[in-house]
Amino acid sequence: MAKINFGGVEEDVVTREEFPLEKAREILKDETIAIIGYGVQGPGQALNLKDNGMNVIVGQRKPSKSYDKAIKDGFVEGETLFSIEEALEKGTIIFYLLSDAAQIAVWPTVKKYLTEGKTLYFSHGFGVTYKEQTGIVPPDNVDVILVAPKGSGTSLRRLFVEGKGLNSSFAVHQDFTGKAKEKAIALGIGVGSGYLFETTFQREVYSDLTGERGSLMGAIQGLFAAQYDLLRKKGHSPSEAFNETVEEATQSLYPLVAENGMDWMYANCSTTAQRGALDWWKKFRDAVAPVFEELYESVETGNEAKISIERNSQSDYREKLEEELKELQESEMWRAGSAVRTLRPGKD
Repeated sequence: MAKINFGGVEEDVVTREEFPLEKAREILKDETIAIIGYGVQGPGQALNLKDNGMNVIVGQRKPSKSYDKAIKDGFVEGETLFSIEEALEKGTIIFYLLSDAAQIAVWPTVKKYLTEGKTLYFSHGFGVTYKEQTGIVPPDNVDVILVAPKGSGTSLRRLFVEGKGLNSSFAVHQDFTGKAKEKAIALGIGVGSGYLFETTFQREVYSDLTGERGSLMGAIQGLFAAQYDLLRKKGHSPSEAFNETVEEATQSLYPLVAENGMDWMYANCSTTAQRGALDWWKKFRDAVAPVFEELYESVETGNEAKISIERNSQSDYREKLEEELKELQESEMWRAGSAVRTLRPGKD
């Protein structure tokens, strides 16, 4: 591991320099990686591992859209694409990448095939951390590890194809063989991580659920909506309100933050923008801090897990989800956004 200074705090991380792909291949050369779940994370991780020379098979229900997608992605029925049960039997490392709700439903089947010495791999700490609600308790005689890319499977694959990487956390929950950590790191390199930082299953799920509900998705939608609605109420046009709220952020400023940091972005804006941002950011921080405290407590106590499991396990979950997403889709702000995107230079 390499010691890196993060804002004055030293942290051990794993990079491709000290843990090259060749080392990962050597560690995993005798393993068969069975991908169970070909939805959000499955395709990206499976294809990256395959392209990196690992032995990868996919287990998926047939017929299903995911089964058809696996075929389209180059997995061959009866050779590298099997039923879930067949893949579980053949695999020595089981990638459990179903949705949290689906993991609960399929767990009794998975558990039957976790024979001594196998490795159970997660990309989310949800099932194991909230075991009282999920019932997911791995047997004592297997390794249980986690690699959690910090982004969607689509982003993981896209960056891999571009020769880049998506940072990931990794964790060891159970080390039966004495080799769990090196396997976790090797698999993290194999799926295309930029660098790897160590965590625990619990810390991963606490930070992940907070982030999704906070600055990554929930809070940012709330912030966008509040500003857009205010500008419209004050007489600004939809185009002006959307451009000042979303388009300039995502197309101009956020890429600068990603490239060099918030301080650099501030330094490369007008002096008027700098002054206003510096005067107001702490007011926004103080305003939302209590909401984040409430959110983290809800995650920590298992309340968010309870809500997620109950809602996502309902038979009409998909229909209800579509209705909730429709509210966003049909809002004036995102209808304006759809129009703005068609006007970007280079768009057909």
